Amino acid sequence: MTKPKKHDSAGPFRADQLHDGDRYELSNGHPIYCAPAGRDHAGRNLTGAAAIGSDPDVEWAGVDAGFSPEPGMLRAPDIAVAGAGDERGWIKSAPSLAVEYAGKGQDEGELQDKLADMLAQGTKLIWVVRLLGPRRVEVHASGQSMRVLGSGDELTAPGILRNPVPVDAFYDRTVGQRITLRNLLQRFGYESLEAVRDEGQTAALVESILSLLQDRGLALDDAQMDRVQACTDQTRLKHWLLRAARASAASDLFD
Repeated sequence: MTKPKKHDSAGPFRADQLHDGDRYELSNGHPIYCAPAGRDHAGRNLTGAAAIGSDPDVEWAGVDAGFSPEPGMLRAPDIAVAGAGDERGWIKSAPSLAVEYAGKGQDEGELQDKLADMLAQGTKLIWVVRLLGPRRVEVHASGQSMRVLGSGDELTAPGILRNPVPVDAFYDRTVGQRITLRNLLQRFGYESLEAVRDEGQTAALVESILSLLQDRGLALDDAQMDRVQACTDQTRLKHWLLRAARASAASDLFD
């Protein structure tokens, strides 16, 4: 669970006084300086953002996006998932899912305040990726005890992400890229890379059958053409290809 906020009294600043690129967040009107990320943080942030943002159910995701659901608050998670929108400037809501990377020099008090701010404004899940020590991600959800998942475990976000995200995807570039590829394939209607390969092989067999029949002067009628083009059974297509080489009439293909 997150601890009580340090900024109980309201500060003098508002989110509309900050501009895109300013290295400050706001908590109850108090400014919090946000330092640039180092190599370890920045690289892993990019990998994790690609794995999450590519999920087929994500309408919008961003890196360091500013969320200001109330005037004295401006928070910019390392990675955020939110609904689609076209507003300019700060997003006037809280992200549904946020990811924070915590590495060397992390101010734990400020981190807990940030989590508390976002959860209080409606964020459903926050994943804190720890960059020091063993690979582990802390899972924070409003009204629930914090859970910790480690290497080999998978993170889920029902209603936000379609697919689970391995903890290792936030650390290992190869794992992250594999998850990103899976997600992108699903966005285009494929369950896996093998499904793409199968479709290509099927299309090649269909094309070979039709080309061979054409070269031999054998014409399929419309119904026969539809039957060949609609077939996805590669064993049957291979059989038809062999018959196309010795058929004396197009109808012999299906005998």
